[in-house]
Amino acid sequence: MAMSVMANNEQETVLSIESVTRAFGSRMILNGISLDVKRGELLGLLGPSGSGKTTLIKLITGIDRTDRGEIRLFGERMPRLAMLSRFGYMAQSDALYNELSAKQNLQFFGKLYGLQGTRLTSRIQAAMGMVDLLDHLDKSVAAYSGGMKRRLSLAIALLHEPELLILDEPTVGIDPVLRLAIWQELLAMRDKGTTIILTTHVMDEADRCDRIGLLREGRLTAVDTPEALKRQSGKATIEEAFIALGGGAGQ
Repeated sequence: MAMSVMANNEQETVLSIESVTRAFGSRMILNGISLDVKRGELLGLLGPSGSGKTTLIKLITGIDRTDRGEIRLFGERMPRLAMLSRFGYMAQSDALYNELSAKQNLQFFGKLYGLQGTRLTSRIQAAMGMVDLLDHLDKSVAAYSGGMKRRLSLAIALLHEPELLILDEPTVGIDPVLRLAIWQELLAMRDKGTTIILTTHVMDEADRCDRIGLLREGRLTAVDTPEALKRQSGKATIEEAFIALGGGAGQ
């Protein structure tokens, strides 16, 4: 695992989750989640489908509200509209305007973030370069493949150079070569102080994170570095550690 700038425990807390519970009807989705994330940390949320990862992301971004407990971003209780300019969010489902070109989508979202003129143009070029879509900038999004739409969604999340990136399964449908390039860029951003929170079910991606939160049936069963989780479980891989540490009903 690469070392990051967040090694100092005195780093600013970017995200604070305290005793968060969320249920839909009689079904408990998240049960007593507590977690802090420091500036410059790359945190991976790992868990099977239905474990509560996407619900937790929606609570962090303010799309949904907690039933109990609280979530704070940069010290402000969520949901709070003013926080939108400070984080970039890539949802599991692409929120794109299919009738517009990629460039028009980027211009629309860029203006929402207060970008304009040469600044907006340069950021569009940089973000689309990172996801290898510069040659498709003027193409209608309706003509994009599923993988291209994922890459465009990531470019939009990166557009305004947010302090915090929140990515829900960011590399699903992306080929292995580009996935590696995207991860290299994410790690470089992390090393410059960007805080990144992402969900994944890909074990080699989890291994690249500074810390991993293991989610199982709405509970955080463990939160630690990949190496510490392997030691704690006595296993050689994150996949085996997850099964050992998250295989039960949780803590």
